[in-house]
Amino acid sequence: MQDKLNILWSECQQILRDNLSQSAYQTWFASVDAIQWENNLLVLQVRSQFIVDYIEDNYLDILSRVLRKVFGPTVRLEYRVMMAGSSVDIPSDNLKLQTSSPVAPMVQGFAPIKSDWDSHLNTQYTFANFVKGEPNKLARAAAIEIAKNPGKTIFNPLFLFGGSGVGKTHLAYAIGNEVCRLNPEARVLYVSANTFKLQFQDAVNHNRVPDFLLFYQSVDVLIVDDIQYFADLKGTQDTFFQIFNHLQQSHKQLILTSDRSPMELRGVQDRLLSRFKWGLSAEITRPDYQLRHDILLYRVRKDGIKLNDDIITFVANNVTENIRDLEGVLVSLLAYSTLTDSPIDLPLAQVVVGRLVALQPKTYNTNDIIRTTCQYLNISDKVIAAKTRTREAVRARNIVMYLIKKYTDSSLAQIGAYVHRDHATVAYSLSTLEGQLSYDAVLRQDIKSIENALGR
Repeated sequence: MQDKLNILWSECQQILRDNLSQSAYQTWFASVDAIQWENNLLVLQVRSQFIVDYIEDNYLDILSRVLRKVFGPTVRLEYRVMMAGSSVDIPSDNLKLQTSSPVAPMVQGFAPIKSDWDSHLNTQYTFANFVKGEPNKLARAAAIEIAKNPGKTIFNPLFLFGGSGVGKTHLAYAIGNEVCRLNPEARVLYVSANTFKLQFQDAVNHNRVPDFLLFYQSVDVLIVDDIQYFADLKGTQDTFFQIFNHLQQSHKQLILTSDRSPMELRGVQDRLLSRFKWGLSAEITRPDYQLRHDILLYRVRKDGIKLNDDIITFVANNVTENIRDLEGVLVSLLAYSTLTDSPIDLPLAQVVVGRLVALQPKTYNTNDIIRTTCQYLNISDKVIAAKTRTREAVRARNIVMYLIKKYTDSSLAQIGAYVHRDHATVAYSLSTLEGQLSYDAVLRQDIKSIENALGR
């Protein structure tokens, strides 16, 4: 019996490995063992309560689907947590296991009734935990309006584009979840472009294309993720064109995501591209320092993680590409700290971040330094080059010169040109400020805050 259980669990692990990032699988599932399978109750052995909690909070949906696929639709789940010299059994949220659907939405021969409908939304992603910032301001605002009145706004379709991990899928899920909350009878469906392609191929192979069309045309809100994977697929594009037209004419909502704008899509029919532009194309750009900082702050407060400001600042300054990497670092820190029973400190953060990104010094142009300094000190940037000698002006001017020298290759003469001073004055001012830094804590904090605002 155990041999059969091992085979079945190995199959589950392979599916999880194929659908999760390598780091996620290794951290949360690689060490999990199946130790009992009796009367439809599967018992998984885990090393700590923390792992159980994290799986339940973040991966129960995919885990339940995998278990139902491999062990059958009536499977129930229980965890056995190993303690010092003993163990404790913890039941899973079996309601989710009982109500989850197969991994991919099934295309029926007719539009299913609402009670049989699975939206395939990840309920973890909502507007409540989507952190607002300048890089996503427009997209978020449009998404909220769509969720209130799907298909009734000018944002149809909504085309979200941007690099990997910037929050496109999160925002798409949030729309779908909010629509379901406001209107439980709405037929909302999330599908990846790749899954749609595979479903269409299956429908062709089994002569069920009309059923396939009928299914998708019954949707109230259709979310298609990573639409760029439709490239060069003529049959898939032709069929999606029909679905798009039907939903659009029926005032149903379409939400599309892509890693590039409609103008940059290659291998997609012109007639589709033109329709992608009918509504709103909203770019979500790489998170800026403020958004990265706010996301980290939100996560540590939500999860009750103890991180001091230095660690948050360090991570926000160095993990700059996308939100997924940012959260990955946080998860790694938390997992390492929990599993090794060691505190999360700056040296640990440096090690974890160093494994993910190359820690390279950043450079900034002079205009950025002047603008950021003046904004922080709440003075006009015209003061920097003016002849005024007020205490506030001198302080701001000295800080600007200090930061230009620190973060650019400018000579003293070049720095002097920026502030309308000669190189001797610049040298004297820099010497004076560097002396002040040894005893002026307020000055040190001001410079640190300005550096943070610059993204250091």
